[in-house]
Amino acid sequence: MKNTLVDNNQAFDFGKTSKNYAKYRDIYPKELFDNLLNLGVGLKNTNWLDLGTGTGVLPRALAKYGANIIGTDISENQIKEAINLSKEFENIKYKACSAEKTKLESDYFDAITACQCFWYFKPELIVPEIKRMIKNNGVFVKIYMDWAEDDEIATASTSLIKKLNPDWNSGKAAIEDLKKHYFDNPLFRTFDVAIPFTRETWHGRMLTCRGVQGSMNDETLKKFVNEHLKILEKYPEEFLIKHKLFIISYKITK
Repeated sequence: MKNTLVDNNQAFDFGKTSKNYAKYRDIYPKELFDNLLNLGVGLKNTNWLDLGTGTGVLPRALAKYGANIIGTDISENQIKEAINLSKEFENIKYKACSAEKTKLESDYFDAITACQCFWYFKPELIVPEIKRMIKNNGVFVKIYMDWAEDDEIATASTSLIKKLNPDWNSGKAAIEDLKKHYFDNPLFRTFDVAIPFTRETWHGRMLTCRGVQGSMNDETLKKFVNEHLKILEKYPEEFLIKHKLFIISYKITK
């Protein structure tokens, strides 16, 4: 995949990260899920679509509340991991497809979410697609979470990524996307959260970055692994990483 707004149009593929993504990216805090439920996402007897679902973290977290859930992702590897991790939930289905061309039913979904992914979509295609699929007065929610710029460990890790992959621009496209609204009356929520990691789980989290395993060649990736593990030796076995969580919701009327 390439995107002119991301990493100077450098190719990336989250499918390369799928095994580690499944193991290390289930990190969202309770505040996110509480807010989604309050917005009507995941409630019993509702239909919910999670675009760019990755390995299905959001659907699995809220499946117990009884919604009928579909998760889509352009990466077949991500969807394979999502299916494997969701075997216990009969109310979740997954589909490997482009978010802009889901071929799912019109006027069907009470809620549609896009977590850590909306800036990868083509606005001229995804906006009418969301309007087509969502019910009148349905809710669309964009979610973004990233480490805080002043977190010491996160800064050390991202500095290493930039050294080895200068084209990587971290969350720049995501931050710009937060300023854009393609639907009326946005409701904006922001939270500061501290997420627990160990050296292993933080290293795994960094591996799944778009600018690391998603785009580095084997030689560069090996350098990253060796240098990053050395950096982490300076820190305790367990630590907290400061993050900022952004939730933007829109009630869509037709």
